[in-house]
Amino acid sequence: MVLHLVKLCVGVKSIKHLAELQAVKKLIRQQADERQNPFHITRMMPRRVDEILGSGSLYWVIKGSVCVRQSIVAIERITTDDGIKRCKIVLEHDLVATEIQQRRPFQGWRYLPAADAPADLTSTKKPNSLPQDIEAELRKLGAW
Repeated sequence: MVLHLVKLCVGVKSIKHLAELQAVKKLIRQQADERQNPFHITRMMPRRVDEILGSGSLYWVIKGSVCVRQSIVAIERITTDDGIKRCKIVLEHDLVATEIQQRRPFQGWRYLPAADAPADLTSTKKPNSLPQDIEAELRKLGAW
């Protein structure tokens, strides 16, 4: 069974903004001669790692809606400089736009079963020409 994670993308305004932030961090890691994959550090380690690795993705919630995902490359247990144990979720570089799915605010990450995950936007499914925030508001109002 494939299992994904869903996480709030705090402070990010759009998919484009997320891509820009990750590109800047990639350049910084390149100059420091470090692993260049984007990653996210979180407090809790998932217990169901085996179900996530291989086919799982991290679905990002931007401004109240899941709208993009990144495949998970690795989940590592790390210890930060202050001695606290954390979880490092290593991601693929590619951002894959998905159908918009509303999400209420939550803390940390949540498991997302494959059956509940929004579908990827493919070349046959053209993304809407509306900005993400307007589409999300229309969905919230029930007009879409």
